[in-house]
Amino acid sequence: MKVHSLNCQGMNCPMPIVELTKAARTLSEGDQIEVTATDMAFKPDVEAWARRMGHQITSYESDGEVQKAVISLGPPK
Repeated sequence: MKVHSLNCQGMNCPMPIVELTKAARTLSEGDQIEVTATDMAFKPDVEAWARRMGHQITSYESDGEVQKAVISLGPPK
């Protein structure tokens, strides 16, 4: 299992999800991606993306501005 960090701070919708999708395609099932973002729509976007793609959000934190989600990748769809 690899843990990949992805910094999407300063990116606006839909770019954090676009970058997350690109990163997920290079990794394997069971790997994790830790994403940091500042886009206000990031939380609902990443939740919908994970549900649609068959991945699991294992943790989510927000300090009001910076959000961090850790996603465990499921089998490729």
